[in-house]
Amino acid sequence: MAKKTSPPAEPAAAAAAAPPAETTTKETKKGRETKAKAGPAAETPSPPAAPPPAPAEAPGAAAAEPAKKKAKRPGISPPLGKKLRDQLKAQKQKIRKEGVVPLKKALSLLRSMKRAKFDETVEVHMSLGIDVTQSDQLVRGSVPLPYGIGKSVRVLVFCQGDNITKAKEAGADYAGGQDLVDKIQKENWLEFDVALATQDMMGLVSRLGKVLGPRGLMPTPKAGTVIPAGGDVAAAVREFKAGKVEYRADKGGNVHAGVGKLSFDDDKLQANITAFVEQIRAAKPAGVRGNYIKSITVSATMCPGIPVTV
Repeated sequence: MAKKTSPPAEPAAAAAAAPPAETTTKETKKGRETKAKAGPAAETPSPPAAPPPAPAEAPGAAAAEPAKKKAKRPGISPPLGKKLRDQLKAQKQKIRKEGVVPLKKALSLLRSMKRAKFDETVEVHMSLGIDVTQSDQLVRGSVPLPYGIGKSVRVLVFCQGDNITKAKEAGADYAGGQDLVDKIQKENWLEFDVALATQDMMGLVSRLGKVLGPRGLMPTPKAGTVIPAGGDVAAAVREFKAGKVEYRADKGGNVHAGVGKLSFDDDKLQANITAFVEQIRAAKPAGVRGNYIKSITVSATMCPGIPVTV
């Protein structure tokens, strides 16, 4: 009698292992829903990867490069050397010890303190007891110095007719009318130190206010640079060529002016300084009360100021 053979076990195991079709479909739908939900989160950009570390420089590379100089800061002078600091300190102590001195002694002190190689300009600084906020207390004008200021002055004169010839004969560097106005407007030409104008030319010269005004070159009656009708053009030119100095009080109520060179004789410097101080005294405004001239200081270009009595 033949023995019964059992069916192979592999098909049965495969059938048992295979999931039902419905289960597989549900799982597929769940997977799609899960991916759909995770979609927005997956779109969020990942943080950028950190850059690779820079290779370490060799110790000798930094030493090989020259050290960079510190950039100069505008408006700040470089530090003074020890020798110069000690010299200035000694000069200030000497001035403080002397106190207020006569003009002649102050000039001799200036000469003893000279350290620059060029011919320094002697300056006068006066502190006035005026209120600059009041229009009637402004101090402004010009004064001719007996011995000039020690440098050549380029004078321009706005005039017409016979005055052009008179101005040039008196020593004016430039004289004319419309031609000079056009040259300044179109070419921005400013190669002059003083500008004078006759009264009949002020209507034409007023167009140059924005160009000449900020530079202090605009002719004004207060500064004596406007020649009145019938005035002597040649005399005005000779005064400014000889060294007529303009002055004007600043916001602090101080007046400054150069009155010559340190190479001048003491007598010439004294005459120039005295003429300037007397002009300021004569220009005292009527509204000033109390002490008009607070102090007078004489200095040179590279020397400290010395208080004086005039």
